[in-house]
Amino acid sequence: MTSMLTAWILPSGSRWQAAMGVALLSLAAACAGVERNESAQLDGPVSHFKIGQIIETATGQSLSLEQLGPILRRQEVIYLGEEHHNRFHIEAARMVVDQLIAGGRRPVLAMEMFGWDGQAALDQYLGPEGLDREAFLTAVQWKQNWGGPFEDYEPLVQLAKERHLSLVAMNPPKMVVRKVAKQGLEEARRSPEMEQWGMQGEVFVEDSAYRARILHQLKACHDGGQDAMYQKMYEASMVRDEGMAKTLVAQVRNVRNGDDRPAGPLLSYTGGGHVQYNLPVPKRVARRLDGEVRQVSIYLTSFDHSRTEEVRELLNDGIADYVWLTSVSPEGPPRRCR
Repeated sequence: MTSMLTAWILPSGSRWQAAMGVALLSLAAACAGVERNESAQLDGPVSHFKIGQIIETATGQSLSLEQLGPILRRQEVIYLGEEHHNRFHIEAARMVVDQLIAGGRRPVLAMEMFGWDGQAALDQYLGPEGLDREAFLTAVQWKQNWGGPFEDYEPLVQLAKERHLSLVAMNPPKMVVRKVAKQGLEEARRSPEMEQWGMQGEVFVEDSAYRARILHQLKACHDGGQDAMYQKMYEASMVRDEGMAKTLVAQVRNVRNGDDRPAGPLLSYTGGGHVQYNLPVPKRVARRLDGEVRQVSIYLTSFDHSRTEEVRELLNDGIADYVWLTSVSPEGPPRRCR
């Protein structure tokens, strides 16, 4: 499985595309805490894993989505990290939406699969007058910007349409990310594309753990590259994560400044590499809000018994606040770089 970032910036089939894709799926760094639900009746630490479990990494305890619901409803941002094109992960997201609505909230969906330049088309497609499906896919440049069957993600988009929920495009436009990957951040910062999308003056904060992990994974998955190549790919990743954080923060502020009490929380739906260890996007969101934000991360991962030790490692390392075990995609489990 390859990251959508590399599909944006490298030729199809490129060895660098495969390397960077695995790297982003393995991104790691420091863990952040989460408010506990004192009313949830939890069992002891899980000793046997099974599909459907939601496990709190801090305690190793399993809880149901209904038990997790009160925690989720108190958040401003909920991060769901998926394995791309896994229909079971889309179904998990739909279940979270239903749980929030049942609890009297009206979530705002945010999806990595759409770029800022597709927001107008998204709004029109979800609006009362609608937009023809094929015209919508052309307008958001689905094949160019994301790729793969739209049907894999359509249920979540359709849910937003049916429930009259806002759906926010999270990604900086493809042209911006590609420019950074080709030219490097400093040169790309002066480009018209960066100015057009309000990214010229953005602060892209270096994080030593984030940097070390991405570069380590790039080199471990496919060595032999030049340092300059690795650096540009790292910078493109940082720009993308910072851009998604910028998107979420703007929406958090909109909800805070509004008078619609049920509005929120934001439900951020991205690849798992953007939420791992709460670093790539969650930490940047917290920084932009001066640490004053209620947020929680859920890492969706497919499970069969051959992956027991891998899941145990994810929990021990604190991959996210919660790990949700799902069925394996028909395409099989994702390939991970060690």
